[in-house]
Amino acid sequence: MTDIASEAASRAAGILSRPAVINGLTVPNRLVMAPMTRQFSPDGIPGEDVVSYYGRRAAAGVGLIVTEGTYVGHPSAGQSDRVPRFHGEEQLAGWARVAEAVHAAGGTIVPQLWHIGMVRKQGEPPFPEAPAVGPSGLRIGESEPTGRAMTRQDLDEVIGAFAEAAAAAERIGFDGVELHGAHGYLIDQFLWAGTNRRTDAYGGDPVARTRFAAEIVAAVREAVSPDFPVIFRYSQWKQDAYDARLAETPEELEAILTPLAAAGVDAFHASTRRYWIPEFDGSDLNLAGWTRKLTGKPAITVGSVGLNGDFIEAFQGRGAELGGLDDLLDRLERDEFDLVAVGRALLQDPHWAQKVLAGRFDELAPYDPSSLRTLS
Repeated sequence: MTDIASEAASRAAGILSRPAVINGLTVPNRLVMAPMTRQFSPDGIPGEDVVSYYGRRAAAGVGLIVTEGTYVGHPSAGQSDRVPRFHGEEQLAGWARVAEAVHAAGGTIVPQLWHIGMVRKQGEPPFPEAPAVGPSGLRIGESEPTGRAMTRQDLDEVIGAFAEAAAAAERIGFDGVELHGAHGYLIDQFLWAGTNRRTDAYGGDPVARTRFAAEIVAAVREAVSPDFPVIFRYSQWKQDAYDARLAETPEELEAILTPLAAAGVDAFHASTRRYWIPEFDGSDLNLAGWTRKLTGKPAITVGSVGLNGDFIEAFQGRGAELGGLDDLLDRLERDEFDLVAVGRALLQDPHWAQKVLAGRFDELAPYDPSSLRTLS
């Protein structure tokens, strides 16, 4: 290894190996496994292959694992019988084994709790008779409702389902929870004016559109111990609306994030497609950087880390070349954000974190979706 390469490896190890703290939870380093839907859990039950999948990545140096999205206990929450659920005796027993394996390997883990809302189509499993529900019964891009606008009873049931799942996570040994408020799913459908046309207290200006999310956060916070971390994932972009924005200015973003922080969010996971893109004119800060600046809460960045291609291309069966980490390390060094979530690179190579932390950059490979044959 040349002196320059050795210096780069040492710098990466020094910056990424620092512990981070989220509401009393010490994450052993700055690397997070991003949530990635896998559909390897028949009947919503994570089996031993799922235990191994997460355990291997914890053993290879990932500090914090955010699981794939898991459906909360509401009939309309999902659209697949192979996506894991976070309710039910067998499902929770499987997740308890996952948490145990991750802890045995020295990692920390939180489940991502998920309700897809109007993304669901009528007749889909795991509960085919359940209707598609959302703030206004609108799917992204629709002008007329094709689902049901949620009633007060619906809102209460969904809020309760998130709280019950969070309590279960603490009970079976997880280290915290992440609430999925991004990418055009149910919570995000309330946050975004494009899908929230309500005229009651849950619609209107950005603060009113945040009310449902804040009530979920408050219910979760009440259902778990004070030092049990609650992470909130959000995004500007949506499925099929990549140019959508919750906020056009830092002031608008602050209006959305402030009620969530006040309700009990301990850290924000700011989802972008490319982490290096500035979020607002006049500043180099990305979305996670602005989140940390505006709330004072720890922030997780994500978006094509270690690669030079957008993850959307992976859905089209396209790979991505390796990208450098220098800019990422610069941003971490100046505390723009606190942790870094990695998706595709960790999906392909369970030892990615170990290689990066050890400076073994020559062993990293471009992302090749054709190599992903099985859960590994």
